[in-house]
Amino acid sequence: MDGEKSTADIAAEYNISKTSVREWAKKYGEECQYKNTTSENTGINTAQEIRRLNQMLREKDKEIVFKKSSGILRKGNRLVVYRFIDDNKGYFGLRWLCRHFGISLNCYYNYLEGKKDEYHMQRDAIYERIKYIYYNNNRTVGHRAMRIFLSRYGIHLSKTTIHKYMNKNLNLTAVIMRKRPGYRTCKKHKIFNNLLNQNFSVKEKNKVWCTDFTYMCRHNGRTRYNCTIIDLYDRSVIASVNDEHINTELAIATLEEALNAEKNPKGLILHSDQGVQFASYDFVNFCRKHGITQSMSKAGCPYDNAPMERYYNTFKNCFYYRFTFENEELLDEMTKSYVNWYNYVRPHSYNKYSTPMEARFS
Repeated sequence: MDGEKSTADIAAEYNISKTSVREWAKKYGEECQYKNTTSENTGINTAQEIRRLNQMLREKDKEIVFKKSSGILRKGNRLVVYRFIDDNKGYFGLRWLCRHFGISLNCYYNYLEGKKDEYHMQRDAIYERIKYIYYNNNRTVGHRAMRIFLSRYGIHLSKTTIHKYMNKNLNLTAVIMRKRPGYRTCKKHKIFNNLLNQNFSVKEKNKVWCTDFTYMCRHNGRTRYNCTIIDLYDRSVIASVNDEHINTELAIATLEEALNAEKNPKGLILHSDQGVQFASYDFVNFCRKHGITQSMSKAGCPYDNAPMERYYNTFKNCFYYRFTFENEELLDEMTKSYVNWYNYVRPHSYNKYSTPMEARFS
């Protein structure tokens, strides 16, 4: 370069490479181009170059300091960012900070005038309510169910807002359902016809019940079994019984408990899989004696009894996998408590997020 200072002089003065000086001069076009004209024009261009370089160095320093000090702020709430701007606007500049945080000047001035104080107080109260619901339901409530729980307290928010509050702001996540193992099909055979054909919508209560078994492996190496009956009308649990044996007696005991609870309804269809317990001589005779019509899924097709599969998925992930049971008596007692929570507290998507009992007696 021509003029009072050469490229080498400028590079040495500002402790930068000569390549950087040349690149900046080229990048900013005519302002950094020097022509061999009069000494007056050369002096003006040199001064412009120095001012431009000084500005770029200041911007570079800001970027370095900002990266070191603001990483945690991008994960925090807006109030923390506002306080950071208050403390550092003298060095960085107000507009520069707002631009890098993605905040409008109007929002910042509203903060200074206290216009958002009431909003922040209301949001903090919602945060506390969300945490109360989350931890009092064994951390099994996701953002969809949380919307229903909040509406019971008169708090009406969109799913998107609740999802942001829970996952981003409060770091609260619901139970992740475990993947089920694949089913191995076997030779197709029929005991009773499938009367449902995957039509699980029922208009009246106590017309179609579904039943199935599940196992619960214990820490002592033993296994306890559960048999449950649900009503397809509202997905409510009619009966749920635990036992150390998975046999016909357990299936009959569960069905008998359900019949007593609902006072022996007439014209009932009981749908199950083709398990030997449901196809046994004693169980078939018990159903005939009480005027119950049996229906069965195709062998190896869990979709034919999808509501029961879905119930046991919730049962395992929201209850059984979350606790350690010292003995069988405690497991049986807590199973009853879970069924009560499932029927009376947990919102169900099939009932448009009413609880099963709310749908049953509405």
